[in-house]
Amino acid sequence: MENSRNRPGLSRIEPAPGQESVWDYPRPPRVEPSSERIVVTLGGRVIADTTDSVRVLETSHPPVYYLPRSAFVDGSLILAAGSSFCEFKGAAKYLSVVSPDATAERAAWYYPTPAKGFESLADKVAVYPSAMDSCVVAGETVQAQEGDFYGGWITSRVVGPFKGGAGTTGW
Repeated sequence: MENSRNRPGLSRIEPAPGQESVWDYPRPPRVEPSSERIVVTLGGRVIADTTDSVRVLETSHPPVYYLPRSAFVDGSLILAAGSSFCEFKGAAKYLSVVSPDATAERAAWYYPTPAKGFESLADKVAVYPSAMDSCVVAGETVQAQEGDFYGGWITSRVVGPFKGGAGTTGW
């Protein structure tokens, strides 16, 4: 298993009771259901609220929460230009997220036809916490993963160090 101890100058943070280390997450990633309440706001409005999500857990990354499309307010997800490819999950498409008072361009993504093993991502959408007013997991406001590519959700439940910031692309 990939481990931060194999990275020069990188030191794994030992998790306290009730915490998870992202260095214990697998590669390829694991998808697991979550019943934690997720609330996403944009422009001062709740645009998604659910207790039916999945977490994608991948070595060195904070969890990414994928919410059912049905958890989003009607009209809040608009197809945006561009796509990307994950070697594990497949081809992703982007969405802009809108509320009556704000628009976050290309602030969400989904997998129209997830790769084998990731079928549970079908009809689910992930958002970049950095582009939202807030993303809340079980009452705790998340911190966004650094960088402009990954969309991890950092809570007190997870410890790093986390991939995404300057100088971490080679991890």
